[in-house]
Amino acid sequence: MTHRILFVCLGNICRSPTAEAVVRAKAEALGQPLVLDSAGTGNWHVGKPPYGPMQDAARARGYDLSDLRARQVSFEDFGRFDLIVAMDAQNLDDLSGLAPAEGGAQLRLMTDFVPSANTTDVPDPYFTRDFDGALDLIERCADGLLRQL
Repeated sequence: MTHRILFVCLGNICRSPTAEAVVRAKAEALGQPLVLDSAGTGNWHVGKPPYGPMQDAARARGYDLSDLRARQVSFEDFGRFDLIVAMDAQNLDDLSGLAPAEGGAQLRLMTDFVPSANTTDVPDPYFTRDFDGALDLIERCADGLLRQL
């Protein structure tokens, strides 16, 4: 079975595209077929590439985000994906409000996959400026996610 996973943050220019790229690279290395995408709960950056400093930090670790473009979560995503992974509690709440009353994708936090992270949120590096710290946590969560699939 091929899992279909959507990663979601606020603007889809830092955390969620990074999670998409990291999980894609790690899954490919394991030979694990996945269908992956990312989106934002907000629409401010639709059509734009990931934030430059985030791309730079990811590229330094071998992840290419350059082909990704921001999009907004749609109601249809709840039927297209098995799992929708939010980068923080606020986005999880927003997704819960958009989700159909019955059926649809399972909603989880990215940090659910690393209970030892001692946080519910992947901090937003757009505001914290800690791109490497966000990448460290996303990589740990990606490993945990792939172990659970």
